[in-house]
Amino acid sequence: MSVKDTALEYHLNGYNCAQSVLAACRDYYDIDEKTALAISAGFGGGVRSGEICGAISGAVMAAGLACPFNDAQDTEAKKKIANIASKSVDIVRDKYGCVRCIDLKKNGVSCPEIIGFMAETAEKIIKENKY
Repeated sequence: MSVKDTALEYHLNGYNCAQSVLAACRDYYDIDEKTALAISAGFGGGVRSGEICGAISGAVMAAGLACPFNDAQDTEAKKKIANIASKSVDIVRDKYGCVRCIDLKKNGVSCPEIIGFMAETAEKIIKENKY
């Protein structure tokens, strides 16, 4: 099953956008499903405030786990994840014109649409950048 299909299945089973994307990308990092779902649980609905889309947050979390910056002295890794995060946001902004959950919904972008798009985007970015 593709990462997009897996993400959409998570969503159909009741998980939020961030959870769906992060858990669907588990093949690219080493944490278990329950941990992925727990970490991302509060990020749905734009951190429950309508702000940045949870699917974007889930994609950035997945990339952060796959391309970790966990050594303060590793300035290369720090730059890499900063670029990945910026790129993830820019990709959504370029495609949809906004990145806030509330604005995406106002513009008719459904959760399944953005979840599928960000799962595929995360997978592509991870494959391009993984150490």
